[in-house]
Amino acid sequence: MSSVCTRSSTFNFGGTRSEFVGKLRALCEAGGVTGLAGTVGGGAGGAGGVAEEKRISKSTDDIADSDERDMTNTQLWFRGVRPSKFRHVYGLPTRKECCYTDISVVRSGNDGNFCAVNPTFLAIVADTTFVVIPLGMTGRIDFQCCKVIGHAGQLLDLKWNPFDDHMIASASDDCTIKIWKIPEGGLAANLTTFEAELVGHKRKVLHVEWHPTAANVLLSAGFDHTVCVWDTAGPSLLNVIDCHVDMIYSLAINRDGSMIATTSKDKKLRVIEPRSGIVVAEGVCHLGTKCSKAVFLDNNRILTTGFSRHSDRQYAVWDQHDLRKPLAQEVIDSSSGIVTPYYDYDTRMVYLAGKGDGNIRYYEVVDEPPYVHYLNQFLSGQPQKALGFMPKRGVNVGQCEVFRFYKLHAAGNVCEPIAMIVPRKSTLFQSDLYPDTVANVPAIGAKEWFQGRNVPPIMMSMKTGESIHEVASTKSNHRNSITETSTKVQRTNSMHFANGNTPVSATNGTSHALNAINNNNNHNNHNNNNNSNTATQNGTKESSQGGGGHLNNGQSNGNLSSNLTLSAKHSIINKENEQFDNRKLDNNTKKFAFLSQPTIPDYRPQTIIEKSQKTSTNQSTKFHQLQAIFGQQTTNHKDIANLQNNLLSNSRSSSRNSSLENINLLNSENELRKAFSKQAEEIKSLRKSLNGSEKRVRELEAEVKRLQQQLKQHQ
Repeated sequence: MSSVCTRSSTFNFGGTRSEFVGKLRALCEAGGVTGLAGTVGGGAGGAGGVAEEKRISKSTDDIADSDERDMTNTQLWFRGVRPSKFRHVYGLPTRKECCYTDISVVRSGNDGNFCAVNPTFLAIVADTTFVVIPLGMTGRIDFQCCKVIGHAGQLLDLKWNPFDDHMIASASDDCTIKIWKIPEGGLAANLTTFEAELVGHKRKVLHVEWHPTAANVLLSAGFDHTVCVWDTAGPSLLNVIDCHVDMIYSLAINRDGSMIATTSKDKKLRVIEPRSGIVVAEGVCHLGTKCSKAVFLDNNRILTTGFSRHSDRQYAVWDQHDLRKPLAQEVIDSSSGIVTPYYDYDTRMVYLAGKGDGNIRYYEVVDEPPYVHYLNQFLSGQPQKALGFMPKRGVNVGQCEVFRFYKLHAAGNVCEPIAMIVPRKSTLFQSDLYPDTVANVPAIGAKEWFQGRNVPPIMMSMKTGESIHEVASTKSNHRNSITETSTKVQRTNSMHFANGNTPVSATNGTSHALNAINNNNNHNNHNNNNNSNTATQNGTKESSQGGGGHLNNGQSNGNLSSNLTLSAKHSIINKENEQFDNRKLDNNTKKFAFLSQPTIPDYRPQTIIEKSQKTSTNQSTKFHQLQAIFGQQTTNHKDIANLQNNLLSNSRSSSRNSSLENINLLNSENELRKAFSKQAEEIKSLRKSLNGSEKRVRELEAEVKRLQQQLKQHQ
């Protein structure tokens, strides 16, 4: 009966196996099992009870070990938390007096970028015009304030120039793009004169994007299914990309401006090289019919937001070179608002904000699956119509602010700043939160970029506000000064060596050698003294007459010569210091003058070695071959087949430039498909024209026969 009671008591504990093990151990320690065993076995049962207790305790340890081995991932999730410095990021709304109120906000239902901001100005679209407000002018904005007027249609997109806080580009429904220059201090009157007007799209312009590293380069996407690349300094149209067959939903550009990504109404995501227009990769991103957006991440990845087949909002992460299958895909919710992604390269955080939503979700991007980790969301009771974001160089470092949105309310004509803050108690500069960010300095010119050169952006320090290339130049100047001072010290040491005084810091070998040289010199001088007594006597007479003294044993001569050499050394050192300062100033001016000049690529013929020949073959020759073959209308299938076989064989044989060859293979496959489809269409058209001409010939022959018969009848 007692054993039955113990069994029932043990099985009524409930809970997990770990709780069961803990309670069983407590029961063993309390002596319940031993006591029961002792009552059954009497006095001898006491020893048996102790043995039973040891056995049960050992069995409980085995159960605990097996419990740790047999637990699933869902049971182990609580044991460790993924470390992240941005886990507790929160959004801080702004008080009403620090917001921008009573603004005539656009009433359009488009998903365009109606708000643009930089560290100096805030621009907000108001139908066919837009308002430019200095950031410090918060509070109530007069509805009759100064505006930028010049477009005949509704504005659809606004973007500030990343290298000039006073230049802004506006895209409109009137098929034009205008570049505006905002005066210092803001608008004192309505601005109607634009810097440049870009005309090239046949229908309304939906999106504009400035190049992140090249100066005066702008990309635009229109309703005419084309993407245009502009040089705004000319202005001139550099390239037109017409690979899309339907409406373009979004336009994104990576950090160095070498690739662009577009999403279209045909549910496809395309990665395009903007200078040549070659589609590097293409694939179906989201199966829903609503709008989808794309943004570039780091490490050659792209994040897209869109809708599933069942109208669920979702995001997906892609490899930009392989768009056949997403690396990760997750459902967000079942709302109907279009989700726009915003990515911060410095903190590797991505923000997802839906149109009409009152919340902003933010995630952290990592390099391992699942690639995106959910952090938290900012909740508010006011839905957003559009969002603008501040560049990283404009955030408040003292408040540990890592991102800042400017939220246009869907109702109430209010623009509210929302700061995303990492909670820290220290008021000092947090270097782990603020790595070097992109500076407002172009890294390359438009012509050089269009000729094929890719340059990473110039970075700046968030602590000092200086550009990294300026700091590097100052450091190099400092290093040059240190090296030159060291050479100057070496020169002075060599002067001491020539005078026969070896320095303390000289090595043993050099000191012995110098001593030997000095001894040889002294021996030669001693031998030459007998031959030059007359000369020395004459010299001493002249010196005694001029100085009124007599030189004995050459000691005063040596003292005088040593004094003269010291004064000469001091004068030489002073002269060298002056020359060094002058050279330093000249070098600095030359360096700055050289850095200020635009770099021109060198196209002169050079001697080609084996390694450079392989590299040039991998990078440029294949593309030129493709361009030369596909540029001609009379293309043979044999040439295309031979070229494809050569490309495949070269890609299999070589392994060094595998990534470049993969891109070239993708380019060649796409070009081959385009050429094949074009040739098929041409063959179809030629067949149609041939059939029509044969039919026409038969008709004419029948008409001739009929006329001949009529002539015979008349005759």
